[in-house]
Amino acid sequence: MTGCTVEQAITRVHHEEWARVVAGLARRFSDLDVAEEATAEAFAAAAERWPREGVPPNPGGWLATTATRKAIDRLRRESQREAKHQAARIVYDSPPEPTGPVEDDRLRLVFTCCHPALAMEARVALTLRLLGGLTVPEIARAFLVQETTMARRITRAKAKIKAAHIPYRVPSADDIRERLAGVLAVVYLVFNEGYLASEGDEPVRVDLTDEAIRLGRLLRTLLPDGGEVAGLLALMLLTDARRPARVSRTGELVTLAEQDRGAWDRTLIAEGNALVRERLEAVAAGGDPPGRYQLQAAINAVHTNAPSARDTDWSTIVALYDHLMQLDPSPIVRLNRAVAVAEVDGPGVGLAEIDRLAEVLDAYHAFHAARADLLRRLGRGGESRAAYDRAISLAGNPAERAYLTRRRDQLAG
Repeated sequence: MTGCTVEQAITRVHHEEWARVVAGLARRFSDLDVAEEATAEAFAAAAERWPREGVPPNPGGWLATTATRKAIDRLRRESQREAKHQAARIVYDSPPEPTGPVEDDRLRLVFTCCHPALAMEARVALTLRLLGGLTVPEIARAFLVQETTMARRITRAKAKIKAAHIPYRVPSADDIRERLAGVLAVVYLVFNEGYLASEGDEPVRVDLTDEAIRLGRLLRTLLPDGGEVAGLLALMLLTDARRPARVSRTGELVTLAEQDRGAWDRTLIAEGNALVRERLEAVAAGGDPPGRYQLQAAINAVHTNAPSARDTDWSTIVALYDHLMQLDPSPIVRLNRAVAVAEVDGPGVGLAEIDRLAEVLDAYHAFHAARADLLRRLGRGGESRAAYDRAISLAGNPAERAYLTRRRDQLAG
């Protein structure tokens, strides 16, 4: 923490320790509200005491201890405090129980929140809030919904957990496999929020990308034969490898075509490519066909293996998107495929495909940014400028806004 203010230290510790403290308390007390509120009280205590007393040598340990005391105090005050306090004291004072197939509190909490009793969207949203520490506005951006809608979704999910008595316990191996799709979605959304933060002053939140990759590696250890687990890890590694070249020194986003490929992390690329090859060999040997994460990883492998943007094999990328469309014909996948089609068949063809998504993606900044670029290439400057304006108004990332503003201002007239 040397060289930073107490306020900066608290912000950093919040990014690093929030999920760890919440997950530990959820396991210990089996009550999500107790865990979340006690953790919030611990951070409030830190904000009050650390400016006077200094940041402790082990901030995470200080917060965990303080939050545990806050939780026990709260249980004492509740109407059934004697029974609950006794249970809490037993859990707190007794040796830890065997952890089973999941040994990480945060990952255990993910699987708990991804219980089949919850709707898939609720599982993902709730776990993003608890594990990634994302705010409601950040999660709403990830889901392309209004903040009020997302707030209600999270509240309903927490209420369902309590009403259905969903336990905070170590899931069995069968439970892990059943809930894997929701867990992978959570990890990937956490990664995406870190890789290009939807709001705030930091264009990239390395704490979130690192956390997502760490969870991906842990999932890979737990499920070494899981094709989609390997695919997601490969996708994140190949994407994160480009991070050093994605933001300029002036704080502007650098697109894939303009990036300095010499700055890419070749170690991560090699690891990601090895996973992609492993999955291709497994499919060739008669294994399950590739899922959406494996296909996206393969698309990123094509990008990272091209010596330059001009050498990109766009035809292969379109073919991979065609396969992906069969599994996930979502508007985002269709938008990305249209961008690739524009590289193969020209901007006019790509624009026609993108315009078919206007109604469903009107609130998505990347849709307008893609339109603006293709309109610019077609020489339709006025329409391009309007599309850039719309994209800038919707973009929450400062690096992205800077890039879009520059491109708009470069338009003739």
